[in-house]
Amino acid sequence: MSSFDHRKYRPFGPIAKRDRRWPDQVIERAPRWASVDLRDGNQALVQPMNVDQKLKLFDLLVSIGFKEIEVGFPAASQPDFDFVRRIIEEGRVPDDVSIQVLVQAREELMARTFESLRGVRRAIVHVYNSTNPAQREQVFRLDREGVKAIAVRGAQWVKDYAARYPDTDWTFQYSPESYSQTELDYAVEVCAAVNEVWRPDQGQKVILNLPATVESATPNVFADQIEWFCDHLPGREHVRISVHTHNDRGCGVAAAELAMMAGADRVEGTLMGNGERTGNMDIVTMAMNLYSQGVDPELDLSAAREMTECYTECTGMPVHPRHPWVGELVYTAFSGSHQDAIRKGMAHYREHQGEGWNVPYLPIDPADLGRRYEEVVRINSQSGKGGVAHVLERDYGISLPRWLAQELSRAVQAESERTGGEVTSARIHAIFEDQYCTAPAGWEMDSYALSRAGDTVKGTIGVGRGAGAAQWHGEGHGVVEALVDALARNHGIDAVVEQFDQHALSTGTEASAIACVRVRIDDAAASAVAFGEDTAAAALQAVLSAAGHALERSPAVAMPTAAQA
Repeated sequence: MSSFDHRKYRPFGPIAKRDRRWPDQVIERAPRWASVDLRDGNQALVQPMNVDQKLKLFDLLVSIGFKEIEVGFPAASQPDFDFVRRIIEEGRVPDDVSIQVLVQAREELMARTFESLRGVRRAIVHVYNSTNPAQREQVFRLDREGVKAIAVRGAQWVKDYAARYPDTDWTFQYSPESYSQTELDYAVEVCAAVNEVWRPDQGQKVILNLPATVESATPNVFADQIEWFCDHLPGREHVRISVHTHNDRGCGVAAAELAMMAGADRVEGTLMGNGERTGNMDIVTMAMNLYSQGVDPELDLSAAREMTECYTECTGMPVHPRHPWVGELVYTAFSGSHQDAIRKGMAHYREHQGEGWNVPYLPIDPADLGRRYEEVVRINSQSGKGGVAHVLERDYGISLPRWLAQELSRAVQAESERTGGEVTSARIHAIFEDQYCTAPAGWEMDSYALSRAGDTVKGTIGVGRGAGAAQWHGEGHGVVEALVDALARNHGIDAVVEQFDQHALSTGTEASAIACVRVRIDDAAASAVAFGEDTAAAALQAVLSAAGHALERSPAVAMPTAAQA
């Protein structure tokens, strides 16, 4: 057998369930969320959080809206015990928040656990023991009855110690650890025995937490396991069913979502999926999945950037730039066709907001998570005209015609290929100004006067600067034709205007109009852009600039100075 040989693994068998109903269900409300960042997440860190970091993360979880927060394993370590005592004694736990602590089903740990919770208003005591065959046979070396007895004794100890603190509103939670790898009938048998001790039917609040401690099958199999459990547990209506999925196969979120469809009421997880091995179920991703479907996640993730910064500061764990919903690059498009679709889609949304959000390539409005629109489109060698045009319009209020956007995008692409990276918004604007907005020396418009007689426009255009300025005269059916005629009269040059677009600019800019033009002289062509106090001024300067640049490129025409008359 080679070192990479699939034959040593056995497939996880499907659940023989012919009456599955969960595939037809739709998630219409958020589950009860339980954060386990401070316990499950913390134990997975190379450098566990200190007390100050824990306090900061706890405050973040409260501000986001978590109502159940697992804060540690106080009987296992002094730092966890001290942290639990501190948040209670300093009054950091809001009245509507239940803190949760973890304890193994061992009596010597119970006293310390309940001592850590002294004086808390409400709390969840979470007791667990492993139930799957591998743990029974290899770790405990007990049969099914022996492992069930561990769970029952643990439940009794929880009940007895809780009775010593009657002023606290207690919720009891039991987890048959590695539930997803446990025989279903046995998991129900153990949980039913625990319920016989706790008696949720008589009013005791009980959570049965069903973990996929190690993700071993596809999410649909886990959903079958949850639905089967709910169907066969005596007194199901008296307990809350919780799930705690892991991400060994990369499907922790999907498994939790399908488990909700199968009947789960509550979901445990962590911010960004931090946890042992490949991590816990990512609450941020699942909550935003609900949000994107129009379901209130009952968590406020609007300050996503501040949340991720706090998470990284406290845990030392980076957030991947492609992390769903909150990664740095998830609302960024480099593809030209994507950029063009986003630009048009966002323009449509601004005009039709009553129709709801439906922008191509953006499943939600980035602004909902505190992201800025300038992050949506970024430019590299893969970007097209749509992205370049969007950046100019977004950041500088400059709207280019399609033909000019294509020209500019080629220049920007060349810049990206030359530098081997992203081209910033400022650099795009600099390329635009350098290539299109600078008039050749002597081709600046100094003044103009226009008059109309019938269909004919007569113009006198002052070209050049200072004492060297010349007065050109021309006429035509419009301003542009008058200038082309003046160019022919003064230089004998036959200029053809191939493209021309102009429009007024939005208020708040120094100029009032923009004109974009492409002029051909013999075999040479050049494009130019000009801004002006009005459309006539912008058009005249754009044609002058384009003609001057075309003459620079034309080998067949001697390059005059525009002011030469």
